[in-house]
Amino acid sequence: MNYRRDHRSSKTLLFNDLEEGSLRASSSYSHDINEHDNNKAVESLQDRVVFLKQLTNDIHDEVDSHNRFLDRMGNDMDASRGVMSGTMDRFKMVFAKKSSRGTCKLVVCFVVSFLIIYYLIRILRFFKYG
Repeated sequence: MNYRRDHRSSKTLLFNDLEEGSLRASSSYSHDINEHDNNKAVESLQDRVVFLKQLTNDIHDEVDSHNRFLDRMGNDMDASRGVMSGTMDRFKMVFAKKSSRGTCKLVVCFVVSFLIIYYLIRILRFFKYG
């Protein structure tokens, strides 16, 4: 029974400030918060707003920088695609002729032979001096 009375009294203390749908400030609450505290809170909010504004400006600048970089990279890729397609067209022309095809095979064989001999010499040197 005491619990119910204590519960009702604490409920009354909590909600006694509510009158007709609005909150009435209690006298102890109005004494605790004064104009100085409100000014501090406003300054703190202003500092946060300034910080967030700087942060969003930095993010915007970074995004613009990345977009410019990606645009340049896209242009470079388009240019290299043009060069590669020209090279592929030349290879197609070379391989279209039968006499050129034999010459290309001969050149490829020489290059592969050279690379094999080069790596064999390097391996022999490693075992000789290693």
